[in-house]
Amino acid sequence: MRRIGIVLIALLLTACTSSPAAVRQQPAQPGSLRVDVVASGLEHGWDVGFLPDGKLLVTQRPGRLSLVDGSGAHDVAADLSDVYARGEGGLMGLVVHPDFAQTRRFTMCHTHQEGGRAVDIRLTTWTLSPDERGATRVRDLLTGLPVNPSGRHSGCRPAVAADGALLVGTGDTARASVSQDRHSLGGKVLRIDLNTGAPLPDNPFIASADPNEQRIYTYGHRNVQGVAVRPGTGQVFTAEHGPAFDDEVNLLRAGGNYGWDPSKGDTETSYDESVPMTDTDRFPDAVRPLWTSGDITEAICGAAFLTGRQWGALDGRLAVVALKGQKMLLFGVAGDGTITETTLPREFNDTYGRLRAARTAPDGALYVTTSDGNDDKVLRITPSGT
Repeated sequence: MRRIGIVLIALLLTACTSSPAAVRQQPAQPGSLRVDVVASGLEHGWDVGFLPDGKLLVTQRPGRLSLVDGSGAHDVAADLSDVYARGEGGLMGLVVHPDFAQTRRFTMCHTHQEGGRAVDIRLTTWTLSPDERGATRVRDLLTGLPVNPSGRHSGCRPAVAADGALLVGTGDTARASVSQDRHSLGGKVLRIDLNTGAPLPDNPFIASADPNEQRIYTYGHRNVQGVAVRPGTGQVFTAEHGPAFDDEVNLLRAGGNYGWDPSKGDTETSYDESVPMTDTDRFPDAVRPLWTSGDITEAICGAAFLTGRQWGALDGRLAVVALKGQKMLLFGVAGDGTITETTLPREFNDTYGRLRAARTAPDGALYVTTSDGNDDKVLRITPSGT
């Protein structure tokens, strides 16, 4: 157990519809958090899911599933021999089904290989055994997400929306035309039925003859790494990797184009990363980001909302963690989704290394995983004094 004080350095976002990165510094705000290490000895902990009995499921990118309880992390026996772990790909996102108490089901996302060759990225549904020592694959929920054999831009962060839909943030696999191609599932946020993988009847492109396009909720993304559903609203926020600049926090709008197009309107076959993250010259109706990192990249990743009165002034903040930046960002969010301020919990700056997942537990605690590849940890963050 470890108590760590923090100073929240506040940056108030200037009201500016054309330049979301414009900020001005505000005086520091005092505060304190408590950080507990609940598991260690992991390798690239990628995602966290919460079981009704308080235990956690944790995916590790090399292709291992762990159960975390009061005594640490324990391997769950599961046939993950088809996981292709290379670069940014492998065993990635996870969601525990809302009806887990009855079905014991959860869904994971992984790079699938056959004969040592990367075939696709897919979502698979599993059941956890009653003794919690093993898991059995039930079905392939959705196959055919594009893959890069190098693992680049694999994306694949799932989240269950307030209406029960499964939202899945995907990567563009570092291919020029994928993000703007509505016949591809890459560089998108998908919206599908959690039990069948089918597109939902109120999806924005449901009238298309192509099942892939029917599953698309938003497109024009580069590499979505965080998907956060705001409690009490229908709002969904994403955290997305930029190239060497302009990581983005976005508010999703059904059918929206988020403006990433390294193909320059299919005039370039090379992956030209000098283009804007949100190209409003080429796409005047592109959805503008709520926040960007500006001239640098933090490699922002998992995202989750702090929820509960125990958080005090931090209740309702959007927490986003970063890989390259090795930090956490807390965003104040207005009712319409506008970012009002950004604060940096000081103890996360270069303290725990690269931060991958951020998930809010049913009791309101925030869980974060580290992703350095050696003795990675699951951290439990709560307000000091709880």
